[in-house]
Amino acid sequence: MNNPSPGINSEELPVVLKDLSDEDRANARAKALEARTRRASIKTEFAAGELSISQILELVPDDEAIARLRVGELLEALPGVGAVRATSIMHKLGISESRRLRGLGRKQKNALTDYFNNSAKSNSRPR
Repeated sequence: MNNPSPGINSEELPVVLKDLSDEDRANARAKALEARTRRASIKTEFAAGELSISQILELVPDDEAIARLRVGELLEALPGVGAVRATSIMHKLGISESRRLRGLGRKQKNALTDYFNNSAKSNSRPR
C-alpha cells in the first residue's frame, strides 16, 4: 500500500463526525435546498438573457450559493451548449473544468466576460 503522507498511518487517524440533532439536520437540508434553488434560478435567468455573465460575477462575493456554482454548469444552462461545447469554451479561456465561479481569477473573469460580449455582438450563440 502506498501511503501518500510518510509518517502518518491513515488507519490510525480517527474520523470524528459531529452528531447532528434532527433540527440541525433539517436546517442543513433546508439551507442546501435554498442554495440549489438559487443556483437553478441564476442558470434560468442567464439562459433567458435576463442576467449577463458580468452581473452574475458581481454577485459572487456576496452570494455563497452562486459562488459555489461550477462554470461549466452555468455554461451548460445556455441553449445549444452542452457538456462538450462548455468544455471547449472553458479550454479556450484557460478555465479548468472543475472551476467554480468563486475560484475564477481576474484574467479568467475578463476572458469569460469578453467571450460573451463578443458572442452577443456577433448575435450568435456561443461557440
